[in-house]
Amino acid sequence: MRKLVGLILILMMVLTSFAGCQSSSKIKIAVAGPLTGDFAEYGTGFKNAVELMVEEWNKKGGVLGKQVEVVVFDDKNNGEEAATIAEKIVADKDIKAVIGHFASGVCMAASPKYQEAGLVEMSPSASHPDYTKEGEFIFRNNTVINVEAKVAVDLATKTLGKKKVGILSVKTDWGTKTAEITKTLVKDAGGEVVAHQEVVDGTIDFSPNITKLNSAGAEVVIVAAMYNSLAPFATQYKAVNPKIELVGFSNAYSQQLIDLAKGSAENIHFPTIFFHGSADPKVAEFVKAYKDKYGSSPSSLTAQAYDSAGMILQAIKNAGKADRTAIKDELYKMNYPGVTGATKFENKIGDAVKTFTMVKVQNGKFVEVK
Repeated sequence: MRKLVGLILILMMVLTSFAGCQSSSKIKIAVAGPLTGDFAEYGTGFKNAVELMVEEWNKKGGVLGKQVEVVVFDDKNNGEEAATIAEKIVADKDIKAVIGHFASGVCMAASPKYQEAGLVEMSPSASHPDYTKEGEFIFRNNTVINVEAKVAVDLATKTLGKKKVGILSVKTDWGTKTAEITKTLVKDAGGEVVAHQEVVDGTIDFSPNITKLNSAGAEVVIVAAMYNSLAPFATQYKAVNPKIELVGFSNAYSQQLIDLAKGSAENIHFPTIFFHGSADPKVAEFVKAYKDKYGSSPSSLTAQAYDSAGMILQAIKNAGKADRTAIKDELYKMNYPGVTGATKFENKIGDAVKTFTMVKVQNGKFVEVK
């Protein structure tokens, strides 16, 4: 009986050792975002972009001689779900970093768990000022909303030359904070906020909001919402006032906006970190590879996810080891030449330093504003 027990224990040790060897044969990177629900396009874009970057590395031998595996999680753009997923991710020691989540509020629900575990979280999209304040393991490959809002206000007041500004924002942590910041920036730019309207995400009928903005004499409306709100808002507003000018944010910079708004998308302006029509060979190569694989053009946030994966893998290579803390340390040293421009993190803060391109819709296509 003792011999049998001994044999069983030895077998268990061998199997455990084998499993350990198997789990460490690949380097894992997690992607977390909404793959179902209203914002599934964004999470799917993250997943596609990261898998494309990993595929490119794996074709060249992976990193540190190991293949890279992408582990995907659907957080449904829900904070509670994201926090639960974060617990699963940090518990898997083979996962060396996570790219995600999407909305700032969802990121901030999960980030305490990543910080406590010492695992890098890099969001391609979170712009809330408080997000990276959680700690040194929390990064964004995106700008703080103050920076993007400044470019949006410049588009409204300088490029378009309008002084009477209306604001439409969604009732989310991001939308509310963005509206507050935008109001201050409009005043600083010598403009006047004549009206501010808030709507819940998913609003279909914007007629009450349009009536108030139009009656207040808004010459331009800055819209702090995604394309699913901006498209119907633009269509309904231009039916009332064809001369109204509109400025969106980079999270609304999507082919879906043009597909939904059609002619009403004309002349909507955006600040964006990434422009898919750029003549830069590196950008053109990425856009072609993405289109060939997925059948659509990458958005700004998708491109930021692509570069996020590249930075993580480069950090592992630079460190010479797939170690969670070493990845964090290498990211702070990095100046990464990606498709969204050179990216660096200054002063040991995980906020990416970026340069914006201004684009608009012209003849049914996005073009750069010169």
